[in-house]
Amino acid sequence: MTRSILAGIDVGGSKIAVLLTDLALRPIARRVVATGVGDPAAAVGQVADAVEVALHEVGRRTDELAAVGIGVPGRVEPDTGVVTLAVNLGWHEVALGAGLADRFGVPVAVENDVKAAAAGLASRDQTAGIADLAYLGIGTGISAGVVLGGRLYRGSRGLAGEIGHVVLQADGPVCQCGLRGCFEAIASGRGISELAEAAVRADVARPDGAVLATTLHAKGRLTAADVYAAAAAGDVAALAIVEGAGRAVARAVHLLVMTYDLQTVFLGGGVTGAGALFRDPVLQGLDALRDRSPLAREALGPDVVRVLPPDADAGAWGAVVLARTAAGPVHETPISGEPSRPAVAADQPRRR
Repeated sequence: MTRSILAGIDVGGSKIAVLLTDLALRPIARRVVATGVGDPAAAVGQVADAVEVALHEVGRRTDELAAVGIGVPGRVEPDTGVVTLAVNLGWHEVALGAGLADRFGVPVAVENDVKAAAAGLASRDQTAGIADLAYLGIGTGISAGVVLGGRLYRGSRGLAGEIGHVVLQADGPVCQCGLRGCFEAIASGRGISELAEAAVRADVARPDGAVLATTLHAKGRLTAADVYAAAAAGDVAALAIVEGAGRAVARAVHLLVMTYDLQTVFLGGGVTGAGALFRDPVLQGLDALRDRSPLAREALGPDVVRVLPPDADAGAWGAVVLARTAAGPVHETPISGEPSRPAVAADQPRRR
């Protein structure tokens, strides 16, 4: 049996997404498995089972795999395939690469999920001509992957792009890292929900925050999606929270661009699925920065931000690109000559 399938795996705290392609990166199948990933001892088995289910559903076999790429939210040693720390998954020193290589008998590449997504974007047709970019993932947490000169940049300690714990508001909410006012505490899914719950508990949300209060009473907790839904319904307290989050994202884009002199920052992750309610405050925040500074106006061009659509699958595609590289030069397709495949279409921001 010819080994002609690449598997890209995007691991999250509540799901595992598997994307199967051929060696030319043409999609074969996509499968999302809901799972409570958390037990390190079961990690390899859960991920491998998800791949096998995806293969089985399209009548393919594990001995057709050529290589596997996997993105994990946490600190990863790419050279060894060890996940040294993934807080949201409860993983510590998990030899994920070796375990999957033993299971499938093929090369396995493991990378931080956001870095994998950035590397994947850099090799996609949509980003042709963009050699310096970042992928800013805004979900339960926040992190960025940075590509400079067409190559993934990790930094001396592998922390390049860990912007979620940059302090943006000195007197802001306490972050899980122990500092106050971190970007993640203001604009991540977790941060947004915690700010909304705190507003309700403090009665700040009454009466103009009645939607938030009613939702919290009915569900016992709030999600970022609940907060954006409340904002859409006109809840003033929710609107203040999502607008503050948008301004924080704009400041983070500014920081990334000024630090790395990037051409484009791609925004993705679950929070960006709120559409215009997410996007518009970000664009307004960028406009405010441009209005106050000629330097910011020069750096933050009209196309500096692109919001990826919910179906972009940046994480899974990034993992597929990892797999292609792991498969070796025999299987690699030059970026400039990649065959047709679904492009990472992106919402274009308004022009000033």
